[in-house]
Amino acid sequence: MYSYELNIQILIYIQMNKKLTIALVAHDQRKADMVEWAVFNADTLSAHRLVCTGTTGGLIKEALKEKGIETEIICMHSGPLGGDAEIAAMVVRHEVNLAIFLIDDLNPQPHEADIQMLLRQCRVHNVPIACNRYSADLMITSSLWDNEEYIPKIPQYIKFKR
Repeated sequence: MYSYELNIQILIYIQMNKKLTIALVAHDQRKADMVEWAVFNADTLSAHRLVCTGTTGGLIKEALKEKGIETEIICMHSGPLGGDAEIAAMVVRHEVNLAIFLIDDLNPQPHEADIQMLLRQCRVHNVPIACNRYSADLMITSSLWDNEEYIPKIPQYIKFKR
């Protein structure tokens, strides 16, 4: 997977800069929820770098601009056109510190494989991922982001013997 030393270097970089890269992804039926969440958390989000799938990023950028808030927002492709996969690749390269992915669980998605890939890569590479607003609120406001003594435990994939 990745070395402990690399993980420590990344954590030191985050702690020194206090600027996270936060991925924001929302399916069509959840975009209004994501925009509302981003506006509610605008003060916090404006201190960080945001990377979004295309349409979601455009909507968030527009909503924040209306509130007079300028922040760095990088827009990837739309999810069905590869945006989820692009963000998953960023996770693998340790370029994302937190992901908020508001998923439409009530309707089938044509790019389900990409969705599962992004979720899996966040789990494998130990990137916190929130899939609803409540967990997103808890993660974005966690005091652990500013706790210099906190080092996330690296996932261990060890065969369990019964």
